[in-house]
Amino acid sequence: MGTLGMAFIPTLAANNSVPKKYQREARYYKVTGRGVKCTLCPNECNISLNDTGDCRTRINRDNKLYTTAYGNPCAIHIDPVEKKPLYHFLPGSRSFSIATAGCNLVCLNCQNWQISQATPAETRNQELFPEQVVASSIGNNCQSIAYTYAEPLVFYEYTYDSSEKAHQEGIKNILVSNGYVNEEPLRKLTKVIDAANIDLKSFSDDIYVRLNTGSLEPVLRTLKILKEEGVWLEITNLVIPGWTDDMDMVKEMCGWLTKNSFDETPIHFSRFFPQYKLQQLPATPANTLTKARNIALQEGLKFVYIGNLPGSNASNTLCPKCHQVVIERKGFRIMKNNLTEGKCQFCHAPVPGVWS
Repeated sequence: MGTLGMAFIPTLAANNSVPKKYQREARYYKVTGRGVKCTLCPNECNISLNDTGDCRTRINRDNKLYTTAYGNPCAIHIDPVEKKPLYHFLPGSRSFSIATAGCNLVCLNCQNWQISQATPAETRNQELFPEQVVASSIGNNCQSIAYTYAEPLVFYEYTYDSSEKAHQEGIKNILVSNGYVNEEPLRKLTKVIDAANIDLKSFSDDIYVRLNTGSLEPVLRTLKILKEEGVWLEITNLVIPGWTDDMDMVKEMCGWLTKNSFDETPIHFSRFFPQYKLQQLPATPANTLTKARNIALQEGLKFVYIGNLPGSNASNTLCPKCHQVVIERKGFRIMKNNLTEGKCQFCHAPVPGVWS
């Protein structure tokens, strides 16, 4: 079975509300004199009665905070795990991928803005509660479930409960996220998450504010926590002309990663295509991506990939010792896998990752 369903076209419900069966009490909030304060992410929205937070998925009802994104995904796909992108995690496997509407950032370049900037009442949704997510994953021969497309941290309760049930059935869980979350809920989530790809959008707090309406430091903290908690981690950096293509900033970012022991963490420099509110910009030139990759390698990062650039051989995985190609890719397909039990078949050096 291939695509189960995908809806990126907002369709406003007549009463702009979500049925109660798709609502659950939120796990991270405090009651205050102003209503409730959500403590899930660094936005820490103060939410008045019957109002929602910045993510548009959490609502104050009678001074209790509820998520309206539970069991009602608007996007369901079966993807190759390489599409997440994860290149060192179960290569060649299938991942059952879901999303609900909503996001806690507003990125000018968002490619899924039709759902990330919508409420769960504005998207065409399917009913799929956690036990059904797991059953669908098993039924479609998927080794993992990916919480992706929009921002899985804003459908936290749905992500957590689905992940917990998945582990009970031997299914692994993948978080594809902006990493904009507070420490307590993140550490709780790491107990049921096996791998993550975090979008490190830039290495400038000013750009984070203007391009993404967020800030840099919480994302750097997320990277450190995921590493501490033993979650397999890969990083994506979207290279946007005029915004994140400053090679001095790329060097600073890669230097920080090396200094903080992320030298064996794969990083994906991804090509930008005009999207959402940045449609006036050109696509990222190929040579800009190559420059970024070369800087990352010079700064000591061992696994540096280029994404969204057909024909590039910078999607292959090389052995860090003998530099032979251990995984050859064409797009999202695995052409050759020269790893045996996580070791290079040529020199027998271990290659970091989750290979089985």
